Amino acid sequence: MSQVPLPPLNALRSFEATARLGGVGRAAEALHVTHGAISRQLRLLEEHLGVALFERAGRGLRLTAAGQQLQAACAGAFAQIRDAVDTLQRRQRPDALVLGCSGSILARWMIPRLPALQADLPRLPLHWSAQDGSFTEQQQALDAVLLLAQPPWPRGWQVRELAPERVGVVVSPQHPAAARLRHQPPGALLREPLLHTTSRPQAWPAWAQAHGLDPALLQLGTGFDHLYYLLEAAVAGLGVAIAPEPLVADELAAGRLLAPWGFGATGGFWVLAMPEGEPDARVDALGNWLAETLR
Repeated sequence: MSQVPLPPLNALRSFEATARLGGVGRAAEALHVTHGAISRQLRLLEEHLGVALFERAGRGLRLTAAGQQLQAACAGAFAQIRDAVDTLQRRQRPDALVLGCSGSILARWMIPRLPALQADLPRLPLHWSAQDGSFTEQQQALDAVLLLAQPPWPRGWQVRELAPERVGVVVSPQHPAAARLRHQPPGALLREPLLHTTSRPQAWPAWAQAHGLDPALLQLGTGFDHLYYLLEAAVAGLGVAIAPEPLVADELAAGRLLAPWGFGATGGFWVLAMPEGEPDARVDALGNWLAETLR
């Protein structure tokens, strides 16, 4: 009996991530590719199968009956693959603490501080895993995750609040609006096109409300799938951005970015979370170091 040829693996991965995370933008961030790349893979998969997998639902997507059937199969298959890979990797690094965090936090905040972490905790080997989202099934396979999140905390997790999340507007001193914004109230921002990211669509509206501004009056300019790219664009002087304070602390100290109105609390926290289970002294030690460093 001949076997039915499988669709390309990249197309299946793109479909699984889009269906699981509820959108093309979130899937693109999770897989570290562009929005367009995910869309192309989804079209390729639908052409291969000859059926529609998604349909429009307002401004979002909804699975068709065929999409729901394929999602159920993909979810189980990819979960088995992840479990097998995790088991194999753990055998290669049995003593390492497997820690997940978003690619933006890893690249912009954690990697520059790894020498200090290794010097302070030399007996704590770490294996880093770029994991997007908060409190996901995939993250439960890790020893712990470093997140920016808001309570209430979900069941099944032990969550340690490390520091309040603080965000603020940042702009390069080379940007034409920098000098003007430094000497005006926050309402001046309503005249500026704003850099934004699909991974945190609520960031600008929440900031506007906190400063007594109507979010509907904000002018969104260039958008990015990942916060990392957004901040790189801000440093390059391409526009005004909004960012968590620790992720731009180095640029602020070096004068590559300015924060005209400082930073304010969002109600969220930097947290170190681990699945409920036995206590882990390694996670406690890492949590102490992270909390002190964030202060």
